[in-house]
Amino acid sequence: MNNFAFMIHPIDPRRDVARKFPLLGKLPPGVIDYFSSLFPPVLLSHMVGVRSAATGQEIDGWLVACPMTPRRMLQVPLASAYRKVVETGRLAERQGARILGLGAFTGVVGDAGYTVSQRLSIPVTTGNSYTVAVAIEASVEAARCMELEPAESVVAVVGASGSTGRACAQVLAGKAGSLILIGRNMERLQAVRQEVASLGARVKATARLEEIREADIVLCMTSSIDPIVMPEFLRSGAVVCDVSRPRSVSRRVADERDDVLVIEGGVVEAPGEAEFGFDFGFPPGQVYACMAETMVLALEGRYESFSLGREVSLDRVEEIANLARKHGFRLSGFRSFERVIDKSEIDRIRERAYERRHSTR
Repeated sequence: MNNFAFMIHPIDPRRDVARKFPLLGKLPPGVIDYFSSLFPPVLLSHMVGVRSAATGQEIDGWLVACPMTPRRMLQVPLASAYRKVVETGRLAERQGARILGLGAFTGVVGDAGYTVSQRLSIPVTTGNSYTVAVAIEASVEAARCMELEPAESVVAVVGASGSTGRACAQVLAGKAGSLILIGRNMERLQAVRQEVASLGARVKATARLEEIREADIVLCMTSSIDPIVMPEFLRSGAVVCDVSRPRSVSRRVADERDDVLVIEGGVVEAPGEAEFGFDFGFPPGQVYACMAETMVLALEGRYESFSLGREVSLDRVEEIANLARKHGFRLSGFRSFERVIDKSEIDRIRERAYERRHSTR
């Protein structure tokens, strides 16, 4: 069997812990944060039914949980965070997994997978390559639903000094009218700006998050543990693709801005009749792209550490996107703040944006 495993961890302490342990989920978030590092790794479910559209081959896998929240991972010494992630990886090894995917902060902490891969006997991938591919595909499709043409639009990348943000900026250099790169580390950000400018793009770099007001399309690729994109930062009619976990976009945007389209980036539909045995909060068969990358590699028989570290190769972004299409993975429609958003709602958002822009003028 081509077995795989994928590692998740609680992002929203109360909600996510309650999915598996309802009573523990009733504890205050701060209590869950503190005690999470004391819990052992958890075997959540056995996943079956993922079947290649190209070969008909079926794979099964294991969902394992590292019991640390993002906030706790940043609070404890790095060695303690590594130890917990590696312990969880060894749980996957004992189930017979031949490759392990690191989800959310487990693929961000420290050196983004390198140390974890060295301490395990199976290959490891963060899923960042396919995450970049899907984020851009989803953003372009959502923009066109809002009657925005990316080649004529201002596109902002929040978190552009990070690995996935940098890769997104490089890919978008040939697709966007102009780019705004936003990040906290200005030295790294300026290096990215120079790379993107050398590809022929019109681009500026800034640490000022409020400059996304100029953007028609916004991609959020941060590792912030708190929301940073607020409703007052967004222009009417903007498309915002939030790939970050925890979210970069405040829930206030959904409550206060009915003229802005926010989508969850990096969600795809797995081929076959996938059953994951655990409630992700998604419709059946839908998964994050980082998890899908692990599945694609298992279907392809590519048991290798495909995406690791702070650099995302554009060649690998293109390669994994092609392999995913081959095996039948595809965008699964749009979701916004844990709910499906259909064409009629997008039409209403677009119409309200049109009315407000013209009334302002």
